Amino acid sequence: MAPGLPGRMARYAFGALLIAIGAILLIGGIMLLSDGGSLYYALAGLATIGSGLFVCRGDRRGPILYAAMVIGTIAWAIWEVGFDGWQLAARLVAPMVLGVGFCFAAIRGPAPVSGGRGRRLVLLGIAAVASVALGALAHRLGPAGYPDPLYQAGMGSLAPEVANAPDPLAATGTDWLNYGNDLGGSRHSPLDQITPSNVDKLQVAWEVHVGGLPRSLEVTPIKIGDSLYACTANNDVLSIDAESGRLNWRFRSGISLQGRPSANCRGVGYYRVPNATGECAERIYTNTVDARLIALSASTGRPCTGFGKNGIVDLTAGMGPVDIGYYYVSSAPTIVRGKVVLGGWVSDGQHWGEPSGVIRAFDATTGDLAWAFDMGRPDRIGAPEAGETYTRSTPNSWAPMSADPALGLVFAPIGNATPDYYGAQRRPFDDRYSSTVVALDVDTGRPRWTFQTTHHDLWDYDVASQPTLVDIPTPNGIQRALVQPTKRGEIFLLDRATGKPLANVVERPVPQAGGPSGERISPTQPFSIGMPSFGGPRWQERDMWGLTPLDQLWCRIRFRQARYDGTMTPLGETPSITYPGYLGGVDWGSASVDPVRGLLIVNSNRVGNYNQLIPRGKANAMGVKPSRRGSPRAPDGIVAQGGTPYAARIKPFLSPLGAPCNAPPYGLISAVDLRTHKLIWSRPLGTARDSGPFGIPSNLPFTLGAPNAGGAMTTRSGLIFIAATQERMFRAIDTRTGRELWSVRLPAGGQASPMSYQSRTSGRQFVVIATGGNLGLQSRLGDSIIAYALPKTQ
Repeated sequence: MAPGLPGRMARYAFGALLIAIGAILLIGGIMLLSDGGSLYYALAGLATIGSGLFVCRGDRRGPILYAAMVIGTIAWAIWEVGFDGWQLAARLVAPMVLGVGFCFAAIRGPAPVSGGRGRRLVLLGIAAVASVALGALAHRLGPAGYPDPLYQAGMGSLAPEVANAPDPLAATGTDWLNYGNDLGGSRHSPLDQITPSNVDKLQVAWEVHVGGLPRSLEVTPIKIGDSLYACTANNDVLSIDAESGRLNWRFRSGISLQGRPSANCRGVGYYRVPNATGECAERIYTNTVDARLIALSASTGRPCTGFGKNGIVDLTAGMGPVDIGYYYVSSAPTIVRGKVVLGGWVSDGQHWGEPSGVIRAFDATTGDLAWAFDMGRPDRIGAPEAGETYTRSTPNSWAPMSADPALGLVFAPIGNATPDYYGAQRRPFDDRYSSTVVALDVDTGRPRWTFQTTHHDLWDYDVASQPTLVDIPTPNGIQRALVQPTKRGEIFLLDRATGKPLANVVERPVPQAGGPSGERISPTQPFSIGMPSFGGPRWQERDMWGLTPLDQLWCRIRFRQARYDGTMTPLGETPSITYPGYLGGVDWGSASVDPVRGLLIVNSNRVGNYNQLIPRGKANAMGVKPSRRGSPRAPDGIVAQGGTPYAARIKPFLSPLGAPCNAPPYGLISAVDLRTHKLIWSRPLGTARDSGPFGIPSNLPFTLGAPNAGGAMTTRSGLIFIAATQERMFRAIDTRTGRELWSVRLPAGGQASPMSYQSRTSGRQFVVIATGGNLGLQSRLGDSIIAYALPKTQ
């Protein structure tokens, strides 16, 4: 019996849907094929259009043709990506869901398919897709995570623990004295009250709302005595009772965030003035987004009037003109040998001639300038003479620094000279210090050694991670090492006294074609072949991904249209792909160390950028100008790069639905044996729960490996604590195996590094994380600092 009007309307609607989807696949497939890409999409488009036409006519060949297309899709998908769950999901789930429509009699049409075989064929195809897709998902996307396929071969075995291993650079367990606990930035706690066997008993001990929305809260508090000290994005400083979370005092910095597109305060510093008494014998130092260095009484929060001018040092002194938002210090100051050492963040990509990247040290008692390291004037230790300034547009050091008091060195990670994506105008000293780690003499500020991680950096691969200092036992004695993670994903292991590599580094040729006229491109770049790389494998077209086959096709077309010759592909006037992108690799979260087990813990990203240089004439016609407020980049990703021949469009490589164009995992956490330099384990970090199209959370519990910003902390008991991911979770991970042991939902994104301490009141160990979220990661914003501890009865 022929279907009635409602049935015919449903059949026509479903057929029209198939034709529309097929047309997109066909047109996009032809475009992809013309660029040398896969033939599949054009064929699938033709089959889907044909199936839709048959459906509209009520022809029984419609479901048969669609089933054949689905079966062919299964074969193609497995041939292209094997049984990788996320890759199969992008290729198979949408056809499976769409094919369900053929189960309805009105759509199958009036002509019976002989013996019901057509219907069974359709259902068989759907079942096959479901079996393959769901089986792969169950195997590969389970809550426990899965080993990174890149590292499945050649996993190292964990060396024996170091008996009574000393904690590096005299870290204490009761307190957390510096941003990274010790001056070496190990982010390791020697406490062992919270263990792998009881960590699942952790509960909220207290929560403090600090205010400051809608800016990110990325602070890692420090703890001295009975108090924690933390700062907010608007540079208020808080003293918090370590046991109860009660607010002791709050210093209001009085700054305005209006017109400041970037504002972060990731930590404060502490110093006890030798032989001093009174209110300011113990001090807290904070550096502000309006370029002030402020010393406060640790007990009262009042400014220390003997420091600088009424407790304040003006960081713009000697800098020349500094527009609002173009210069500030976001990282915690480094305090060593009675000096407060800091660099500064300089706005990315606005114009040649931005403020200097000078690194300065101030007397921690008086605030007087102790020395300045100006890369353009290495002979000048003091402030510029009247009418002069520190050299403008030099590379800057915005990330946290480390120090070794015994060696008398402070280790500064250095960025590249602004603007980031064109460098023909850079001077010899810019190229010498760009994207390096520099060891400066604590007493004089003069460089002892320099190690460059990227030559003539044109990709925004500034060194964003705090150098991590660790003592490594070897048969020949202790190696005093420095670990330098990079956005490139290269991990450089250096002798911190000399800067010489302790793991093999080689110079390799890198792509040269496609760069702009007048630019000089380094023919080689350093690769740390003696350590595992976290830059990810070279992309291929099959690595492009999407939530559906349609946006996956879009990503494939964009991939084929761009220049991509592997890592370090030069930017030019035609689109190019930079992978890893400016998120890393490893960003400001850096790495952490477990000195007991001799492990380096690394959380990293695998996301890329889609870049293009815009000739100045075209940029002028578009109205592109340097920002008056130091905005890092416009909404469309354009940075002006004034004073050079090119502006630049710099965007994450995302699909139209807002997902990365490459396949998961996007974020990993890994462990490296520092004695053997072998990778012990590597796991995706985070699920798809807070990810989804257009930033809408999917609430799916599958392990995705989410993008992350922030760092990890280790404990002597064998735990790793980390939040960091786009997903609003705080996790405890077994250091030996990478297995997740505990997790808790956070009120906002945990884009910060955790810390731990022991309360002198109760003797309990606390673990603390700031939950402020991050606009770039699209994680929920918040204003909480939360402490977790075992129940008092434990």
